[in-house]
Amino acid sequence: MDPHAVRTGPIRSLRASLLALLLPVMTACAGSPPPPEPDAWDPIEPANRQVYVFNEQLDRFVAKPLADAYVFVTPRFARRGVTNFFDNMGEPGNALNNTLQGKPGDGARDTGRFLINSTLGLAGLFDVATPLGLESTGDEDFGQTLAVWGAPEGMYLVLPAYGPNNTRDINDIPVSLASNPVTYVGWTVALPLYALDLVNTRARLDQAARFRSEAALDEYDFTRSAYRQYRDNLIWDGEPPEADFFDDLDDDFDW
Repeated sequence: MDPHAVRTGPIRSLRASLLALLLPVMTACAGSPPPPEPDAWDPIEPANRQVYVFNEQLDRFVAKPLADAYVFVTPRFARRGVTNFFDNMGEPGNALNNTLQGKPGDGARDTGRFLINSTLGLAGLFDVATPLGLESTGDEDFGQTLAVWGAPEGMYLVLPAYGPNNTRDINDIPVSLASNPVTYVGWTVALPLYALDLVNTRARLDQAARFRSEAALDEYDFTRSAYRQYRDNLIWDGEPPEADFFDDLDDDFDW
């Protein structure tokens, strides 16, 4: 599965679920991210569950039928080009956030990938940068940047038509829109493009959706846990710290 799927709507829930299964600040301002919090803070769980049910119905009756029709009429190579295009449109945001996290080398690599793929790769339909040695640095967003700066995870949220989030990561929504070139082509073009991105991503995650439905006893709990594991993995660049055994003992016993 491509690691650059867009994070939108019920699709974000499915992507987080799948990746959790597959994965067992500026320099002066940036610090170490806070350690992963052991338990989700979900004080509005009843409301979150209601929104979750709404999102699942939206996926069942709108997103999935559209995705199935899209796969039926669109050849695989064309879908690959669509994925490449939207991955490329995310590179400016990757560059911005890598730089803000104190990783200017990765930010420069993201910028190089964007320039090469936007020109030689025909607006990103083809990934020319990777064969040239500029491999992707992965997804970076402003939620990760805030975590690197020391901001806590905050309260878990499920947003209508958007999916799992929290009070830290929600700050990425305006930043992602502002850093994506698609936003600036005019909404008459941008809205259909973003809709295509959603449908294309939902099509790519169809198997993950079926697996989650079959494997999870409580899909809400499964998705919440998967989202948090996925976010911790991104924040720590694939190496989240393990819980300390003696810290756990301190929590369990009154010494």
